[in-house]
Amino acid sequence: MTIDTARLADWIDGQGLPGKGEPLEARFLSGGTQNEIYRISRGEFVCAIRLPPPEAPADRDAGILREWRIIEALDGTDVPHTAAVAACTDASVLGRTFYLMGFIDGWSPMDNRGTWPEPFASDHAARAGLGYQLAEGIALLSKVDWQAKGLHDLGRPDGYHERQVTRWLSFYDKIDGARTLEGMDTATEWLRTHRPLDYIPGLMHGDYQFANVMFQHGGPARLAALVDWEMGTVGDPKLDLGWMLQGWPQDTADPAAATQGYANMQYMPSREQILTHYAEVSGRQVDDIDYYLILAKWKLAIVLERGFARAKGDVKLESFGPVVADTMRAAAELAEKTEYKHVG
Repeated sequence: MTIDTARLADWIDGQGLPGKGEPLEARFLSGGTQNEIYRISRGEFVCAIRLPPPEAPADRDAGILREWRIIEALDGTDVPHTAAVAACTDASVLGRTFYLMGFIDGWSPMDNRGTWPEPFASDHAARAGLGYQLAEGIALLSKVDWQAKGLHDLGRPDGYHERQVTRWLSFYDKIDGARTLEGMDTATEWLRTHRPLDYIPGLMHGDYQFANVMFQHGGPARLAALVDWEMGTVGDPKLDLGWMLQGWPQDTADPAAATQGYANMQYMPSREQILTHYAEVSGRQVDDIDYYLILAKWKLAIVLERGFARAKGDVKLESFGPVVADTMRAAAELAEKTEYKHVG
């Protein structure tokens, strides 16, 4: 879409933001069918705008406001985040609900898939810091007082784990052409009967991985912001940890870890080191991490199966096919061998 810079400038003037009288420039940064992000500059005032494109479903406007509530709530916390600048629900301005956030002068692991910028490409100790910082982001997020921040109605924390299997099985049942997945029955039954003993509700990202954070330039590794809050909610923050670790290499010293995913994971901290760091920063115990790993793998396989079923010649979506099968089998295998035996 094209940003109507004149209308946006008038609206910004009405918000009392800097740059009045200066020309406004909008430069596309990223986005797709759900949301787009532009860099907005007006004199010395620089920020970013996030809004749905015209063809996005109508409910994305509500989603934008949901994201806004989260980043606004993060102001004043230790969580690295984009600053909340202003939000607009008046469709006469740009046609859709949008918000302005602080512009992050940093880099994303998605900028150069499979490679790291220096010093992380050649300094393996510095690269390990990226993994520790990634874990620290959600550890700090889990400590946010979501009730004091007015997010009591953001999610439904009561009965969170009781709903997971039912919710995602319903999602799976609605997939037209879904395959029968080996191990799904085993993992599903295990999840039904094993739930965490000490579930403590908290703010969670919902899709936490290297793809959804930004880092500051240069070393040492410093997390600049958690981004893309489309799945943000109040639930169990340790599912963010499980989601982050479900595809983490068993042996990060193995050269194969460099090419197993979209990020080069060779020389990252081990799973055990990540768990220790998360526990130290968050104050949460991680003895039940296998539950979250099984849930994350099981859920990811179901989500990707919908993409695979809709492939229709799309090479990227078709590539999900074997990934789905491997991920569901991995969930079942972990369910069968885990020492986490609590029966919920």
